[in-house]
Amino acid sequence: MDGTGQRLTLGLPKIHNEPGEVRDFHPGIVRVALGTGAEVLIESGYGSGLGHIDQDYLIDPGRIRLVDREEALTADVVLMLRPSDDAFDHLRAGSTLVSMLHFPTHKERAQRLKELGVEAVALDLIVDDEGIRLVENMRAVAWNGMDVGFKVLERRLGSFRDRDEPPRAFILGAGAVGKHAVEAATKFGNVDRAEALACSCARAPGVEAVTAGRNLTSNETYMRARLPSADVLVDATCRHDPSRPLVPNAWLDLLPKHAVIVDLSVDPYLLDEDPPVVRGIEGIPAGTLDGYVFGPSDPAWDEIPDRVPHAHRRWVVSCYSWPGIDPVGCMHHYGHQLEPLLEALLRRHGAGHLRPDGPYLERALHRGSLAAWLPHI
Repeated sequence: MDGTGQRLTLGLPKIHNEPGEVRDFHPGIVRVALGTGAEVLIESGYGSGLGHIDQDYLIDPGRIRLVDREEALTADVVLMLRPSDDAFDHLRAGSTLVSMLHFPTHKERAQRLKELGVEAVALDLIVDDEGIRLVENMRAVAWNGMDVGFKVLERRLGSFRDRDEPPRAFILGAGAVGKHAVEAATKFGNVDRAEALACSCARAPGVEAVTAGRNLTSNETYMRARLPSADVLVDATCRHDPSRPLVPNAWLDLLPKHAVIVDLSVDPYLLDEDPPVVRGIEGIPAGTLDGYVFGPSDPAWDEIPDRVPHAHRRWVVSCYSWPGIDPVGCMHHYGHQLEPLLEALLRRHGAGHLRPDGPYLERALHRGSLAAWLPHI
């Protein structure tokens, strides 16, 4: 109950960004909300992309209502894995939005939420006392992206079985995504693919994976010397300064003609921000779940802002949500991580009541809140 004696409401609207996006939570998330005494407003058809029907979510019909999209967005706490473009138009002042909001590279979202009087918790910014993210699927980011990248590379080079030289992967970034990218690279992006090659009678050399951290990615001499030998160039970085690319577009001309760029960071182009936000590998297109493989003549290159150099091109694989390629597994994973955090948030009646010195989960939620981030952006 809130201070007026009314039950707190949790809204579960569907995401309506593009047809291929299936990002609804499984019914377990409803059980968590009911356990806190909350009511749940679910957009009709929620979970259909995961194979669920409305009845799967009606665990307690007395406290769960099927509603239209607009009503789901007016709940006290609104949960969406990724914010739909139209969501902000319906949020109620004083409510809490819980979503992957990426405030450091999407400052405009933070400013708009502030103007609307909406509290928020950015799932991507919830970290424990050691700074470790609590809602993430970095392994799926790396393995799904590398799998697609090596598929494209094999089409470009021919079968890996027929090569005398090992493919060479140059991985920028050695953090949470980069470490998984290294392992995935050594397995040709896919364990089954690696095992099939290992069982082949023909010679199938492994993959050489080279990783560069910040001290090397900022070294122009080193970078220019390394790029000509990279069959796969991987951006797995989290840059301190997103206004400057790590690999200027002109450097792409140093890559072999057959090279494939694997974009795991998927930063946006926000050129009107101050400072502007650009991509780590300059001038490459950004993909979605509806399209994530781009050849040099793909129309997606023409959608890159004119102010961003993009004359030099190679094959690119890019997706804003690599885990979303396996939506059922992805949402089980996120749901399992989010359930205890959502319970803590609902028991505190939303982000506006989070305490930076509260219990463990409350502290973690506060670190991802709009209130904690506004002074820094």
